[in-house]
Amino acid sequence: EQPQKKKFLLKFSGGNFTEFEPGRMRFHRQDFSLEILNTSRGDGQLYEYSVSKGPEEEVWQVQLEVFEPVAHPSIRVLHRELSNGSCSLALRCSSERGDEVSYSWSGPGGICSGNGSFLNLSLSLRSAGLACVCTARN
Repeated sequence: EQPQKKKFLLKFSGGNFTEFEPGRMRFHRQDFSLEILNTSRGDGQLYEYSVSKGPEEEVWQVQLEVFEPVAHPSIRVLHRELSNGSCSLALRCSSERGDEVSYSWSGPGGICSGNGSFLNLSLSLRSAGLACVCTARN
């Protein structure tokens, strides 16, 4: 059976630390955090943090997920219907790029509030200046 291997990013011992990939990360002594610079999808993996105290070792594991950034969303009118002085609209918000994107809607007076990529509105024609905003994030 093949032995399992671990790749070390940083070792801290006796008040000193050694970076095994200099320039790729930043170690913060004040809170012992490790910042990975210029992350890419390849950085999404299981990481381990261990502290040795005499004959014992404490180990924490952290699964890092790296998402593709979300592109600016666009809003499309899917359906529009006018009747009896009111307007019904079906809107769709979408982003061309991004992983695990979630959408939310906002606007004045809570009329445009909602979650998800679709929004159905029924407005009086007097509300013609209404602006709905879609936010996309991951």
